[in-house]
Amino acid sequence: MITTDPPGIVLEVRDAELGDGPIGVWARVSLRQNGRLVSVDRGAHPSLTAYFNAVEVKEKYNAGEPADDWDTYREPWSAVLAHTGGYSAEDAEKALRIVLPDVLRFDRSRPTAYPNGRKLTDDVTSARLAMVSGGKITDDHIGPHTDLLPAFPYLGHPHPLS
Repeated sequence: MITTDPPGIVLEVRDAELGDGPIGVWARVSLRQNGRLVSVDRGAHPSLTAYFNAVEVKEKYNAGEPADDWDTYREPWSAVLAHTGGYSAEDAEKALRIVLPDVLRFDRSRPTAYPNGRKLTDDVTSARLAMVSGGKITDDHIGPHTDLLPAFPYLGHPHPLS
């Protein structure tokens, strides 16, 4: 099926069913190939694999589980941050603790704003660029969507090509 609607996943759950503490969310996208489901994307924080994983690692990352992320990716991703953002080993580890494991955490006792959850209007791509560049690049000049819809799928139309 071909659709022009933007993709989205919406899950509505009563707060009481989630307990009192913070929650964590991640997702996997799988395609059926040769009669079995193959993970082609996974994660919770946007753009991680695009910025941190070399092409030859992406398939393994997509097939992996967040429980293994810290042990598997801390060292190579710290090297990326050192190279692209001039991070010390200590600062790289501190930055990576926010995104590894790749589970988006949401503490309902704090304001919702990426990386504490994610509002549809959060400019997460600019946040990722700032992280990777050590704050040298703070804006991708494509702002977040402001054209939200009042009903599902909530997301406006994709940004037009320039």
